[in-house]
Amino acid sequence: MPTRRGSIRIFRFLGIDVYLHWYWLLFPLFGKIFFPTLFQGSITWPALEFLVLFLIVLTHEYGHALACRQVGGKADTIVLWPLGGVAYVAPPQRPGAMLWSIAAGPLVNVALFPIFSVFWFCSHSLGWAEIHPDLHEFLVSVWATNLVLLIFNLLPVYPLDGGQILRSVLWFFIGRANSLMVASAVGFLGVGGVVVAAVLLQSWWLGIVAAFIGLNCWTGYRQATVLLRLEKAPRRAEFSCPICRTSPPIGEFWGCGRCRKTFDIFLMQGVCPHCSAPYNVTACPFCHGLRPLMEWNVPATQAKL
Repeated sequence: MPTRRGSIRIFRFLGIDVYLHWYWLLFPLFGKIFFPTLFQGSITWPALEFLVLFLIVLTHEYGHALACRQVGGKADTIVLWPLGGVAYVAPPQRPGAMLWSIAAGPLVNVALFPIFSVFWFCSHSLGWAEIHPDLHEFLVSVWATNLVLLIFNLLPVYPLDGGQILRSVLWFFIGRANSLMVASAVGFLGVGGVVVAAVLLQSWWLGIVAAFIGLNCWTGYRQATVLLRLEKAPRRAEFSCPICRTSPPIGEFWGCGRCRKTFDIFLMQGVCPHCSAPYNVTACPFCHGLRPLMEWNVPATQAKL
């Protein structure tokens, strides 16, 4: 997934920092190599199409971020890169909150579809294809771009929005860990389909998409195995998360940022046994909230088991 490393902060709006990854600068180069006819004439219309793509992706990511905030989550960063955009959202670990945070992105494209369709219809009915061919092609391209992004994002392939929506819905019925496991498995099937399409169409771009999806499916699978261990692990009833009131698991589920080894932060009282790095603050493995260790000392009767 893209990070702020290698990205340029371009603005801040509604308390959300928007970053543009330097990979976007390669778009004109790729366009000149793979679509040379696009640059033979005026670049005004291709530049406008590029700008509209940027705005569509940006509003899509803002949909995720604002919906996450609406359910009490944290969202303050968006990174735009060639494979789309990523809104770094941390919704409450509840299936409903997760579902709304993810579904709000595609809903932005759904809302834009009738707007762009009106322009597309007017262009055809008023004969702009003959009178203003460049404008007509631009409107058709914008309409198609939004539709393609909507369909692509709704594919039930993890980690696309459709795959995460599938995971959130399954969460209601089979739990957090099992839902992620199933979504990751479906994602691997999707990777196979994208690979076949890439070979048949001889598309290097689809190959990159397949690699991206496959890597994230593998990450999701590994996360699911950890979650399954968390759910089955015994709990420390003498502690509970100050945020979600869930007792922490017994076991080496915390990683040291210095030596990269895992340990039980409560058993070791906040000190890594491998490198002696101190930790006064820890994250809850269930809600991911970050709080000082001293705030976890609550009576066992308050712990949510």
